[in-house]
Amino acid sequence: ERAMTIGVLFVCLGNICRSPTADAVFTHKARALGLDSRLHIDSAGTGDWHLGEPPDRRSQRHAARRGYDLSMLRARQVLPEDFLRFDFVLAMDRSNLADLERLRPGADVVTRPRLLLPYGSSGLLDVPDPYHGDEREFEVVLDLIEEAADALLAHIRTTRL
Repeated sequence: ERAMTIGVLFVCLGNICRSPTADAVFTHKARALGLDSRLHIDSAGTGDWHLGEPPDRRSQRHAARRGYDLSMLRARQVLPEDFLRFDFVLAMDRSNLADLERLRPGADVVTRPRLLLPYGSSGLLDVPDPYHGDEREFEVVLDLIEEAADALLAHIRTTRL
């Protein structure tokens, strides 16, 4: 068995709502399949407003109801070297994707950022940012991320592991 680790980085704006949710959901699902030791999973934000802070309390609360623990995660900002360290750099929306393209070093060897949701079948491109929304929006984020995470795991299993 190859000992290669696949790196997966989830990225949103502040790294306190959507990307830590994706990090925790994907880690939980990978663990359930016995794949967590083969994956290096992390999350980051394109902005620096929340560095070192735990995820938004609402994100934590809604995720916990579904069995996901976000409490240990802390916000960090995307670094240029992340494009070398991770095989998948997955943006939560097209604005994050544009920011990531600007941050990405120019070399051919680096990972191109992509959107998360097209791995799934929702037909949507953007995970809506729930930060200024109501409680329902945190549930929508979880629904979209759970479905895309399953599809992303299936993709990684068939193409990389």
